[in-house]
Amino acid sequence: MPIQKPIRYDRHARRRMKWRRISDSNVEETLNSPDKIESTFVGRMNAFKRIGERLIKVTYRESDNEVLVISAVDKSD
Repeated sequence: MPIQKPIRYDRHARRRMKWRRISDSNVEETLNSPDKIESTFVGRMNAFKRIGERLIKVTYRESDNEVLVISAVDKSD
């Protein structure tokens, strides 16, 4: 189910995305149609999506008015 809330990126997430060459569209695709979702720390979720040869993991927290992306990692390395 597509995310209906604004997506905001934490500074840590932006840094990780830049280092790992993960685009906003990769993150949004992972959040909107994940292959797998698992809960992690209280209030946080991990979404996984295979995009081509890459396995993207996005850690996020959803509130009433937004989705905060905390981290994004390429797990296929």
